[in-house]
Amino acid sequence: MTEETPGFEEKPDVPSGATPDDAAEAVESEEDATAPAGDASSQQSDRDAGLTAQLDQVRAALDERTADLQRLQAEYQNYRRRVERDRVTVKEIAVASLLSELLPVLDDVGRARDHGELVGGFKSVAESLETVVAKMGLQQFGKEGEPFDPTIHEALMHSYAPDVTETTCVAILQPGYRIGERTIRPARVAVAEPQPGAQAKAEESDDSEKDSE
Repeated sequence: MTEETPGFEEKPDVPSGATPDDAAEAVESEEDATAPAGDASSQQSDRDAGLTAQLDQVRAALDERTADLQRLQAEYQNYRRRVERDRVTVKEIAVASLLSELLPVLDDVGRARDHGELVGGFKSVAESLETVVAKMGLQQFGKEGEPFDPTIHEALMHSYAPDVTETTCVAILQPGYRIGERTIRPARVAVAEPQPGAQAKAEESDDSEKDSE
C-alpha cells in the first residue's frame, strides 16, 4: 500500500518530452475543467448583456439615420413643389405681360369688326391672332346687362335709369381680359343706377296693390 506524502499536490500528467508551455496549457485545461458551473453561466450572461447593448446601439443608430433620410426626402419634395410652383408663376407672368401688349391690337380688331371693316386679308390675320391668344389662355369678358362688379369692371361713365334695380353695366366701352383667375385688364363700362326714390315708389305701389286686394 502506497502512502501519500503530505504537503504535496498532485500534478497533472504531462507527457514526457513536453515543453513548459505544454505543461502550462495542461494546468489551465485542468483548472477550466474543475471551474464551478456558476462561473460559466455568469460569463455567458455577461456576453449576452454585451451583445444586447451593442444591438440596441445599432438599432438607435439605424433609427437616427432613417429619420435623417426621411427628413431629407421631405425637404427635397418641398423643394421640387416650390420650384414647380415658381416655374408656373413665372410662366403666367411672362404670358400675361406679352398678352397685355397685344390688347390694343385686339381692341383695334374689335372696333374694325363692329364697323364692318374686317374684310379680306386683314380678317384672316385678325382671326389668326385671336386664335393664338385664345390658345395661350386669354379670355374676354364683359357683357351689357350684367351687374356691376368693381373687382372686374371699371366704370368710366355713370347714369340713372328707371328700368334697372341695381347698378348695371349698360355699355361695354372696352372688354376685359383674363388668364385663368388672373385679370389682366378689367372691363371698362358705362353703368346705370336706379333713379333716386324709384325703389321707394315701387314699394309704395306694391303696398297699394296689396291694400286694394
